[in-house]
Amino acid sequence: MEIKEYIADQPLERQNLLTNIHEIIMVNDKTVVAEVGSMMGKVMLIYKGKGVMKYALSSVKNYMSLHAMPIYGSTVLHAKYKPLLPNASFQKGCINFVKDEDMPLEIIKDLIIDCAPFDFEKMREEFLKSKKTKK
Repeated sequence: MEIKEYIADQPLERQNLLTNIHEIIMVNDKTVVAEVGSMMGKVMLIYKGKGVMKYALSSVKNYMSLHAMPIYGSTVLHAKYKPLLPNASFQKGCINFVKDEDMPLEIIKDLIIDCAPFDFEKMREEFLKSKKTKK
């Protein structure tokens, strides 16, 4: 399935927002490649950098979600954007939302710009290195 097909298969009232968020990710984070894939038992758009999932965009029965691994790994980013998106429901690494008003596109653009520099391969290497030095 292609990305356009995935979005076209979603309820009509969600398609514009999903398209806009997808485009924001692709324009503002050149480190990722998008594909339709499966995660947590759901088909969704997955954005990978260096083969590692960095973002995902999903549309399930009652809501949509933007999964953003940088907010999972950065309490600073999480704390910055949670009050900026008061109508969305924040989890550790994802933002759940129902309608356009929940996700103002300028704020989502800023979020992705802030997330773009995160390199999970480098973070993983540093984490593993720190574990070795603690032994």
